[in-house]
Amino acid sequence: MNLAQPKYTELINEIGALLQKGREKASQSVNSILVQTYWLIGKHIVEFEQGGKEKADYGSQLLDQLANDLSKHYGKGFSRSNVFQIRQFYLRFSKIQTLSGQFENNVNQLYKLSWSHYIEILKSDSDLEISFYVKQSEKENWSVRELKRQMKSMLFHRLALSKDKKGVLELSEQGLEIQKSEDIVKDPYVLEFLNIPESHKYLESELEEKLISNLQNFLLELGKGFTFEKRQYRISIGGKHFYVDLVFYHRILKCFVLIDLKRGEVEHQDVGQMNLYLNYFRKEQNTEGDNPPIGIVLGASKHNILVEYATENIGNQLFVAKYQLYLPNKKQLEDELNKVLDENE
Repeated sequence: MNLAQPKYTELINEIGALLQKGREKASQSVNSILVQTYWLIGKHIVEFEQGGKEKADYGSQLLDQLANDLSKHYGKGFSRSNVFQIRQFYLRFSKIQTLSGQFENNVNQLYKLSWSHYIEILKSDSDLEISFYVKQSEKENWSVRELKRQMKSMLFHRLALSKDKKGVLELSEQGLEIQKSEDIVKDPYVLEFLNIPESHKYLESELEEKLISNLQNFLLELGKGFTFEKRQYRISIGGKHFYVDLVFYHRILKCFVLIDLKRGEVEHQDVGQMNLYLNYFRKEQNTEGDNPPIGIVLGASKHNILVEYATENIGNQLFVAKYQLYLPNKKQLEDELNKVLDENE
């Protein structure tokens, strides 16, 4: 057949796009049905318990018998641990409490994530934490691998500790809403993916190099909206050259974000230098539609009083935050968060 090649190629591409879209929808449909089915199975298990007044703790006779009989009748997928998770899934997601204190059915919101997502999220210790990771996974389209990393780094706790009690509840119900510069700053940033031993004496250039080599993980840690612009951005003023370690652009806030890395403790001179960078970008690099730039001085440690005095009365949006090369202490963060939640009780 003598086919007009451009039109034929276009036909092939259109068919390919339709197939891909159809396969994605089919996969989503299968996932939704699986999640819905497990929720309903959990509902039946819990209602059976309530009727027989028996609590199905992990390792109880009921779960043992259910796992054994369901496996015999319906094959794989009904190990004791999976039956327990199915039951927990229903208990955790049968209803969700809103800020107003009203309870509403949450079933129809459950089908956006995969069952593998929910298995990870159910490892959380509180309803607030569970709700946050569901919302954030949906918003940022996290893979299961990305979700695992964020949970291990205690993202919910790190964000929540910068808020008051009402802010913690809103974070849990809505996820992280990026509306102002403070919303993009974490303290600390967790950079465990760099695999730098805590005792290793590294240079700032080595830290920067490793961040660039692990840019995908670093962007995940920075959060939604960041796009990488340049490293070692040169600024020339009065015949002198200065270099910003990392420059990003934030799509949501519509502004440049400058990050300067410090191997040790942040000093007041570091704050002054970042202020110079921000003034330069605001006057020389911003174009129509850009908002004022944001600066983050990222150090291994900081002295809060020194930072307070160094940043006071600075008109620019300038933040000082810590980074750590290992996962945070879970119990310590939980205790600190509980103090925030206990306020005004």
